[in-house]
Formats: sequence, structure tokens, C-alpha cells
Amino acid sequence: MTPLLDLAGDLEVVSSLAIFLLASVLAVLSGLAWRRERDRRMLFVTVAYVSFALRGLFVFVEEPLAHLLNTELLEHASPFLVVVGLLLFFVAVSRR
Repeated sequence: MTPLLDLAGDLEVVSSLAIFLLASVLAVLSGLAWRRERDRRMLFVTVAYVSFALRGLFVFVEEPLAHLLNTELLEHASPFLVVVGLLLFFVAVSRR
């Protein structure tokens, strides 16, 4: 591999870890807000953040698990978690 490809792979792993950590914290905070308020929109936001956290986790663990498992399906299916998260945010914002 060239150094540029190594840097790109490392950047993907670090950014995925950051997405996982940030989305996890935001999911916990919005989950606590949902528990306090019982507003259904906050439940949608919480699940959306969980979806983003799972996507970040899947991409983060993909490379270490690549030599143990076939992670190709995980790699190609994980963007659907972003789609689910975006749809849930839309539902949360558009509901009254």
C-alpha cells in the first residue's frame, strides 16, 4: 500500500470512532431528554443517533475484523443506517 492509502484508511478509522463516540453521547443525552419529557419526537431523535453510532462502530471495527470474518456485507449495508437516521430526523422535525 502507498502511504496515501494508509493515511486514508487511518483517517476513516479515526473519523468512524469519532462518529461512534459523539453519536453515542448524543443518543444518551437525547434518551434522557425523552425519558424526562416523554416527547415522541425525542424518541425518534434518540433512535437516529443510535443508528449513526452503529454506523460509526461498524466502520471502526470493520478493519480489525476483516481478517476474521467476511465484513463485505457489513461494509456495504452500513450506509443504510445513515439513511434510517436521516429519515428519523425528518420524522422528528416534521411531527407536531
